[in-house]
Amino acid sequence: MTWTAPEVTRYDGPLPAGERATLQVFLDWQRATLLVKCAGLTGEQLAQRTLPPSDLSLLGLVRHLTNVERAWFRQRFADEQVEDAYGIQLAFSETDPTRAAADYARLTEEIKLADAVAENSPLEAAFAHRGEALTLRFVYVHMIEEYARHNGHADLLRERIDGATGE
Repeated sequence: MTWTAPEVTRYDGPLPAGERATLQVFLDWQRATLLVKCAGLTGEQLAQRTLPPSDLSLLGLVRHLTNVERAWFRQRFADEQVEDAYGIQLAFSETDPTRAAADYARLTEEIKLADAVAENSPLEAAFAHRGEALTLRFVYVHMIEEYARHNGHADLLRERIDGATGE
């Protein structure tokens, strides 16, 4: 049996009150958008690359964003001593369609872990990164930007795979 990425439902309710809840809803919507772009595709389809020499694929984006979630929330903000999930370039170059289900599950688990380290911290909670003081607020805004940029790539990748377009 061939694994296919599950269907995903994005939140379509009213915007919540307050900055923290608004940032969380926007981040969750961007996260879900990536998963929507993967929905219904097999591991082989997720691993399809664009045109050479690019290593860009939906599976590579899943792996890359797993790294990014871990790096910003757990390694940098929470100062957890955890290894990188894949490595910066390996996320794109070493995609394996037979591992797509595991890579997808790893992203969804990393999202839960990221949310858990942030949920009880104020947006003003600070940490140092490359000699600069950054806040949890910065992490939320950065992650929304990171997903939004890569979701643009995901739109094009998905359209190339099967012609599907949309938000």
